[in-house]
Amino acid sequence: MQVILTKKFRFEAAQTVPHITRCKKMHGHSFKIEISLKGEKDPTTGYFCDHALISKAMAPLIELVDHSYLNDIEGLENPTIENMCGWFWEKLAPQLPGLYEIVIHETPKARCTYRGE
Repeated sequence: MQVILTKKFRFEAAQTVPHITRCKKMHGHSFKIEISLKGEKDPTTGYFCDHALISKAMAPLIELVDHSYLNDIEGLENPTIENMCGWFWEKLAPQLPGLYEIVIHETPKARCTYRGE
């Protein structure tokens, strides 16, 4: 049985988006990020993956981005949510087999979904 397991995180950060006129001034967001893994549920245990593995992989990344100026982080000099999804994917994929999807919510009405394609 294939399942998708999702864990949610939050962080606060400031940014400027150099190529979008209305976002060139420094501003901040309360970001929400969802990390999803896809895989087979073990028929014996009824279990796919320990949620703690996702938290362990995310902890140093959240520490880096939370209450930071995103543009100062290597790889996030142009921190659109599209670029942020790719950045998180690059950091997490080696640690999380079955990484399926990353969703970053910039506002309650705006989000980006990335599936490593």
